[in-house]
Amino acid sequence: MRLLLLEDDAILNETLQHFLSKEGYEVDGALSIEEAEDLTFDNQYDLYLLDINLPKGDGLSFLESLRYAEDNTPTIYITALTDMNAMAKGFELGAIDYIKKPFEPEELLIRINAKFQKSVINYLHLEYDPESQIIRYDGEIIDLGNVQFKIFEKLLCQCGSVIKKEELYECLEHTSDTALRVAITKIKQKLDIDIKNIRGKGYILEKL
Repeated sequence: MRLLLLEDDAILNETLQHFLSKEGYEVDGALSIEEAEDLTFDNQYDLYLLDINLPKGDGLSFLESLRYAEDNTPTIYITALTDMNAMAKGFELGAIDYIKKPFEPEELLIRINAKFQKSVINYLHLEYDPESQIIRYDGEIIDLGNVQFKIFEKLLCQCGSVIKKEELYECLEHTSDTALRVAITKIKQKLDIDIKNIRGKGYILEKL
């Protein structure tokens, strides 16, 4: 697959290009909308990775202009925003997913693979299908409920990395330390996995 990455942070752009290239993807990087426009004019892509916040313009407006030009290439947008209106607009324009900064390159890879390779993620006795969002415990389907599912998916997608509790708060209906602890305890009990609390930092699902 050939990807176009529009990200104005030169270090992040180069890091993601290098990481995804090692995973077998062909990646063209652009630091500005102007560079991205030139690349989309000269090349065809299987996926766009578009940052929203850019020095001149924004990724959503760029995606909108592509759609007006009848370019329906699947898009994952990258954002540091928690603005629900911006997120909603992205999906209205046909984005298939988004990833929130800061993130680990492995999480982006999982999201790309989930959308295009439909790979199943295995962890101990668990099997997670990102396409259907079904979790199986020793082959039996497990229903976590919306809040617990969001937390589990975030921990699994960033397996091996400590996730700040503030980021996990976004999965909750009512934000509090108690609600987060209760949700994580229920996930551990239902799925029989060890989610560690790193005091003062957050939570981690350790790599096997």
